Amino acid sequence: MKKLFLMLGIISLPTFAAVSANVSFTSDYIWRGMTQSDAPAIQGGFDFAADNGFYAGIWGSNVNFNNGAGSELDYYFGYATEVGSVGVDVGYISYEYIDSDPDATFDETYLGLSFGDFGVSFAFGDYDYTEVSYALGDVSFSYGDYDGYGSNFLISYGFSCGSYDCGLAYSDFSDDGYGADEDALVFSVQQVFNF
Repeated sequence: MKKLFLMLGIISLPTFAAVSANVSFTSDYIWRGMTQSDAPAIQGGFDFAADNGFYAGIWGSNVNFNNGAGSELDYYFGYATEVGSVGVDVGYISYEYIDSDPDATFDETYLGLSFGDFGVSFAFGDYDYTEVSYALGDVSFSYGDYDGYGSNFLISYGFSCGSYDCGLAYSDFSDDGYGADEDALVFSVQQVFNF
């Protein structure tokens, strides 16, 4: 049913929708401070964005959870707009893991607010996640708390590598008592294609 709503949204996009694709390489796939691949990852996706604020997309990556899952595929859609000087983004995302226990799949609804260079976002699902972020030129900082798992801090620097977008980031994760504290220094390179 979730996929049906997503497909209906994509089919009903107006002709003035922008379409883009992206492909990237990262030395480690880090999500909310926790490694998802424990190794380099190849990632990519397609995005549709309409002038009226509606967007939808699909994104994938290799993963390694030692439970048979080898790939992640995410479907998402949402609506982004501005209310005065406040940016608002509300949407839905489904995280699906190929060759894994079907119970590993989960979904979230999310709300993001931005005020200039400052942002705050909330994700609601089986476990809630809250994140605050701040951008200072090419450097950005974020702190997130993942209910039931732990908290994470990220500092990243984005720069150009010729025609590619590159990034260097340091991530630190502190768990809620499971003994799985992690930190990582990650390099990534991405290419975006606009159609």
